[in-house]
Amino acid sequence: MSAGRRLKVSWPHLAANTAGQARSFSAGGATIRWPFRVDSTPHHPFCFVIVHSTTLDYGADEPLVLEALPGSPLTAFEPPAGADGEEARRLVTEAITAPQHGPPLAAHVVPGDRVVIAVAGEVPQAVAVVAAVQDCLLSAGIDPADVTVLEGPRLGFEAGFEAEDHLPVPGGLAFDPEIEAATAYLTADEAGRPMHLARPLVDADVVVAVGEWGWAPALGGRSIEGELWPTFARGSCRRDLLKTLTRRGRGALPDWKSGMHEIAWQLGVCANLKLVRGAAGTIASACFGLPDEAGRQARSAAAAWCPAMEPTASVAVASLSNPAGGFGLITAAVAAAARATRPGGTICVACAVNVPPGLIFQRWRQGAPLEPLLHEAIATGDLALIADALHTRLFARALDDRRLVLLSGLAEDVVEELEFGYAAGPEVVERLAHRADGVVVLPEADRCFPRPE
Repeated sequence: MSAGRRLKVSWPHLAANTAGQARSFSAGGATIRWPFRVDSTPHHPFCFVIVHSTTLDYGADEPLVLEALPGSPLTAFEPPAGADGEEARRLVTEAITAPQHGPPLAAHVVPGDRVVIAVAGEVPQAVAVVAAVQDCLLSAGIDPADVTVLEGPRLGFEAGFEAEDHLPVPGGLAFDPEIEAATAYLTADEAGRPMHLARPLVDADVVVAVGEWGWAPALGGRSIEGELWPTFARGSCRRDLLKTLTRRGRGALPDWKSGMHEIAWQLGVCANLKLVRGAAGTIASACFGLPDEAGRQARSAAAAWCPAMEPTASVAVASLSNPAGGFGLITAAVAAAARATRPGGTICVACAVNVPPGLIFQRWRQGAPLEPLLHEAIATGDLALIADALHTRLFARALDDRRLVLLSGLAEDVVEELEFGYAAGPEVVERLAHRADGVVVLPEADRCFPRPE
């Protein structure tokens, strides 16, 4: 995504170059072309903000080129830049060797400790991240044979179980939540239910927890991914959480948070590395420390994904972090775009998704009442149906009375049967944005969480 620069141009300069209705002029080393937006501010009444047109990549050969009519605001969100490869490795090394608060990672271990690096779900630049942690442990005197990299599969609730391409960490051990023998009893929750966790974590002397801290717009706040619980719990715990989310929606989150804190406390986790993703799968920030402290730092760093936007735009155009990532990501993108769009507005999602939503979603769009569908799906015990029901619930809340237009790999008849607007090509979305009285552009919208300005 390429967003326009913001330039201050004096009124005489602007007037002299536009009095004759010029199509372009030079300012600040750039060529300014119509259309652009002109804003004055109370403190600088003779300075103006120029917003260029915006391009949006969405998985196609050619990107969208979005423009607004002269005088109509076009606001483009710019995801935070990040590091990859060796730069990502250096960023993590700096975080664990010189944290903002608390001792460095090397102070958490002594030679002879059995250390487990617990990678909770998908993390950006996982290979570089784990390599940096391993180097630090070895330099602290830990024998390579005493270091285990344990990879827990992501929960998948927020993305509909459509897994992205996963690059395993060299030498990593994959945890399978469906193998009960791979877990051990750790403690019981407040209701007396046993809580089992991956056996290597229970047996370790030191656990280094590694996970991503991000936003889940469809859940109205932080993502439930990236934590030890229930990533490293038994499959039954994952299923229970999925059912509870489907039944109660956001009301299930306090219980999840309570379990997450209980597990960290019982394991005695003091070394926690939280990563904040940057644009295109990079790392924007790495935060290390005690669980609460690392979480606070990561939340602050993740504010870059929370643009302040006044929800008055009539049209929002959104793309996905993984263009072909599935309808669950479309649900998240719609939830994010709705926070930046006024009621009755239009949300356009541009992506390469070519698999339609599931049966529960389709029946709801055909007019079936939502609540009975949710209970029916939960009663089946089928994980795919329950996940479909969860996304249907979240989607219904997010879209509300807005209109959805899809530019995707789905056939026209499929989109129309869902009663969404069908965009045959990028020019449809471009025309819609050009004619709108206010446009907001959200690249990687499924990771974005706009907040009221």
